[in-house]
Amino acid sequence: MKGVILAGGNGTRLLPLTRLVNKHCLPVGHIPMIQHCVEKLVGAEITDILVVTGGEHIGGIAEYLGSGMEFGCRFTYRIQDEAGGIAQALGVAEGYIGDGETMCVLLGDNIFSLSARTIVNAYKTQRGSGDVDAMVVLCEVPDPKRFGVAQLDDKGNIVAIQEKPSVPPSSLAVTGIYFYDSSVFDVVAGLKPSARKELEITDVNNHYIARKRMGFFRMPKDSWWTDAGTHESRDRADALVRGALP
Repeated sequence: MKGVILAGGNGTRLLPLTRLVNKHCLPVGHIPMIQHCVEKLVGAEITDILVVTGGEHIGGIAEYLGSGMEFGCRFTYRIQDEAGGIAQALGVAEGYIGDGETMCVLLGDNIFSLSARTIVNAYKTQRGSGDVDAMVVLCEVPDPKRFGVAQLDDKGNIVAIQEKPSVPPSSLAVTGIYFYDSSVFDVVAGLKPSARKELEITDVNNHYIARKRMGFFRMPKDSWWTDAGTHESRDRADALVRGALP
């Protein structure tokens, strides 16, 4: 399995901090945000890692992360030419992920407590059943309207993901932790831009759900997850990492 860290975007919700610095280089705890993702992947023995970011920020990120030797991994860098959505950024990984290979995809502003090895093993087990190509990671949150939200049927199966719904079908947010095989690039190629003129990762995930090829892993209640893409959520992530919140 290879790792893909998506660290693009303009970081507008973190202005003015992101006026000169890519948001993924902002600190959460004592290290830059993106390093949390790196350490999670390496901890799961995923050591071939692609970092996708915008052209204006790749210099700073590559200067900090380097070749990966310091972190016990190997980095490859690719540029997302424009901020066209998470799915578009994922498409940049085509060719890096070979036919039949699998990947763990992390959004660079995701911070979580659980070992990535536990989640990786869940994907391998589900994929080994022969019924799953992709897997999303769900976490119960108090503010699901901010996220993609999983809709489950009465048997506990995932039947749809709704993007930032005004009336959420559950409190289970789809985190920025995804697993795919190389078939995802065909899915991305067939997407049409949303009303936001972006290629949406929710559309990718709903493709697999519609074909009953999507698995999911639910974060245990004794673990935590948060994004760090706003001032409030970055403050929360910082407090969680430092142990200032339960």
